[in-house]
Amino acid sequence: MNLIKINIIFTILFFIGIHANAENHDKKLVDEVKVLIKEIDLTDDDVPLNDPFAGQSAGSNRELEPVKEKKDVLSLYNFKLVGLISGKDNSYVSLVQSNGEKHSLTLGQYLGKNQLVDLRLTEAIFQKEDKKYIIIDFNNQIREANEY
Repeated sequence: MNLIKINIIFTILFFIGIHANAENHDKKLVDEVKVLIKEIDLTDDDVPLNDPFAGQSAGSNRELEPVKEKKDVLSLYNFKLVGLISGKDNSYVSLVQSNGEKHSLTLGQYLGKNQLVDLRLTEAIFQKEDKKYIIIDFNNQIREANEY
């Protein structure tokens, strides 16, 4: 009977020792990480030179946008294409305005004076009042065309 008690006591002490060692290891690791963070000094982060929302090109075609289009709040030049959903019955486009406001359109709906007429895999096609087309893609490239 004494042999069983001694065996149980040693087993309990063994597990307590392992647990204490594990807690000390975590404290040592936390202390080492704090020292490394102080050495690196993560407070002086550099600001990226490019705009992450500008697409893959370094510049954009914003310089070429018509002056009268700049003044219109619902001009496509003030939006970024963020999503396309195409289904059997309905197709949807999600656009985000430069101020962060979201707009979702389905085929045939108007965004200002422009009507959504078609979608492709990576772009949305709008028809203007003068029957010309404006095509916007995920890289925020906007181009006008007589046909699509």
